[in-house]
Amino acid sequence: MPIIPSAYRAHGPFQNGHFSTIYSAKLRRAPHLLQQRERVMLHDGDFMDLDFSFSKEPSRCLAIILHGLEGNAQRTYMKGQSFHLVQNGWDACAVNYRGCSGETNRSYTSYHAGKTDDLKEVIQYILSKDRYDKIALIGFSLGGNLLLKYLGENNNLPKEIYKAVAVSVPVQLKGSLERLSQWNNWIYRTAFLVDLKKKYRVKMQAYPESMSQSDLKKITSLKAFDDIYTAPAHGFMDAFDYYNQNSSLQFLAAITIPTLILNAKNDSFLSENCYPVSLADNSKNIYLEIPKFGGHVGFHKTDKCYYSEERALQFLTSK
Repeated sequence: MPIIPSAYRAHGPFQNGHFSTIYSAKLRRAPHLLQQRERVMLHDGDFMDLDFSFSKEPSRCLAIILHGLEGNAQRTYMKGQSFHLVQNGWDACAVNYRGCSGETNRSYTSYHAGKTDDLKEVIQYILSKDRYDKIALIGFSLGGNLLLKYLGENNNLPKEIYKAVAVSVPVQLKGSLERLSQWNNWIYRTAFLVDLKKKYRVKMQAYPESMSQSDLKKITSLKAFDDIYTAPAHGFMDAFDYYNQNSSLQFLAAITIPTLILNAKNDSFLSENCYPVSLADNSKNIYLEIPKFGGHVGFHKTDKCYYSEERALQFLTSK
């Protein structure tokens, strides 16, 4: 499909990508949203927690929502998207990846940008309820990459999954790492690294044979974390092997359902390869929208509802 002209217009300070990113992550108030938690037991004995929200009237439509790096179902962008869906007759399932629901997961492994086996188990758990006729996937940042990879690597999607939306998605992981490593992104990479090292320190107590204080001291960058933990824990040679195998860019051409990618031009997390213009131009299923503003998951319209939240619902309900 051709590139979609964007209707998003940012005003005042929200034209600054860093302001919209930080405001949306730290200052926007999350809407009041009721969530009901259910635990999915995974095949390896580990678990993931799902936070469901339900519309007032029984719904046969569900959106599975995936968070970004070191996020969770309580993040404002997750609650904002869930709230807008619930207000418009949808149910929402906000997924917490392994170790992201407030409780340390049981296994040495964790989550990563391409861990689609866990997503498959979540989807099968939901399908086993036999409650929904239509299921959509919505992913933010790392979660967007995860859902795009899932869609592109599966030839036989469940018939209930019919559309998807990926917001602020780094479809080329190495390029995004390089962008995050630039000086103007120091505040974001520092915050991510602090959280990741905290989790490493806790998990190290359960797996002292695989994790050590000396390795913890070597984790001075996001790439170092992926070299020392993410890659070996999940069967990759090193960080670059992990990025190469799990970047969703290589899977986009194989996606068989209508899928919207919403990436702001001024998103400082995204490299040039994260705007696959030529691919979208020649695809029947990839819809690419590149607003001039929006930062990283920062498409402010009002605090009550963001453009990305409205746009996702609009895309899911359009013919």
